[in-house]
Amino acid sequence: QVQLVESGGGLVQAGGSRRLSCAASGSIFIIYAMGWYRQAPGKQRELVATLTSGGSTNYADSVKGRFTISRDNAKNTVYLQMNSLKPEDTAVYYCNADLLNGLGMRNNYWGQGIQVTVSS
Repeated sequence: QVQLVESGGGLVQAGGSRRLSCAASGSIFIIYAMGWYRQAPGKQRELVATLTSGGSTNYADSVKGRFTISRDNAKNTVYLQMNSLKPEDTAVYYCNADLLNGLGMRNNYWGQGIQVTVSS
């Protein structure tokens, strides 16, 4: 069984910074990519940033230049450094992993989500 556990959310003032972490644990053979998505009230879940095992990154236009995704392969952990936060960044942030599990099956896994609230 694979689990993704997010941490680092909370309340932050506009212009401030926050770092989210997501640790993957369980029976994992290969992690192909990890990323972050978010869902604001009344809106669909959207991609924030992804990072492949080869080091390729992809960012939503709305966060380019402000957010940075990184990964510690030894810890199976992905980070999202969020700077210059805006009230419109307020959302539940979800960690995602595309991986090969211990049964040899490639699946997408999601964390439980963590709230980030940016006050104006």
